[in-house]
Amino acid sequence: MSNEIADPTAWHNLVKEEAIDPHRAIVDPHHHLWRRIGFGPYLLEDLWLDTDTGHNVVKTVFMECAAEYLEDGPKERRSLGEVDFVVEQAEASKAGGQGQPEIAALVSHADLRLGDALGEVLAAHVERSRGLFRGIRHAGAADDEPALMIPGRSPAGLYDDPEFRLGVSLLGRLGHSYDTWHYHHQNSDFAKLARAVPDTQLVLDHFGTPLGVGRYADKREEIFQQWKKDVAEIAECPNVVAKLGGLAMPDNGFGWMGRELPPTSDEFVATQSRYYLHMIECFTPERCMFESNFPVDKLSISYPVLWNGLKKIVQDFSEDEKNALFHGTATRVYRL
Repeated sequence: MSNEIADPTAWHNLVKEEAIDPHRAIVDPHHHLWRRIGFGPYLLEDLWLDTDTGHNVVKTVFMECAAEYLEDGPKERRSLGEVDFVVEQAEASKAGGQGQPEIAALVSHADLRLGDALGEVLAAHVERSRGLFRGIRHAGAADDEPALMIPGRSPAGLYDDPEFRLGVSLLGRLGHSYDTWHYHHQNSDFAKLARAVPDTQLVLDHFGTPLGVGRYADKREEIFQQWKKDVAEIAECPNVVAKLGGLAMPDNGFGWMGRELPPTSDEFVATQSRYYLHMIECFTPERCMFESNFPVDKLSISYPVLWNGLKKIVQDFSEDEKNALFHGTATRVYRL
């Protein structure tokens, strides 16, 4: 992003909601941290300002976002700078939380096409993480749509790359998980990858990102119907779990960013519940986890409103199902 994006906190304050079911334990398994200029800094204190808004967020998981990479040295090891940065933030979260959630784990980035060198790189991630490392996200998102705010930069066909598949398989043999993020038109390719690496735990982020801007803006229903079929196919792969969130990114096209008023939790439910309910129906609550994807989704919705909306979507679910969605699945998959 070339232009500075203003902090949306004042905008969020135009819509205030009390937290629903405030004592329910939440593990937020997907957020970022960074100092980058352009998106605005988002550090531990910024995360805590969001989590300290009425919901009982007890732990979080950091997700790679190309933050604080090393500026020199071998290219394949520069992402270790992000690991060092997150470890520092995580240790601060444990030392001075005062009731705030600790960053309990991290998923970092490595190029899974490194071949024989990958094992050594993964070992370095494990060592530098001081017990926080859980897996790798080498995202497969690829699309040249110019309207995308957060464009995918992976090469087309990454999931079919034999070297890449060997890397994903190695993660499984070492007991690590694989996270990914891609677009709706790549879901069938992801299903093929999942079938090719049955012994690796795969985590599908952000619903497979149904796009709604640019050339996709007028195709929401067409995309939704195909997305439903693709998600059902992916769910047939027992090694895949689904991370439910990240659907309020500007690229999803719901148009909340920049409005006079931000969405309420009722609007969020009315607009997006069908995606959540279909995903849960396909995967079951035991293979789904709610996520915030902050601060990216913060451009469109506030933290307390988001979690209120999630609680409303599953208000009629059983306690066991709610526990899985809000913290159980994330605790199991990320070994918290």
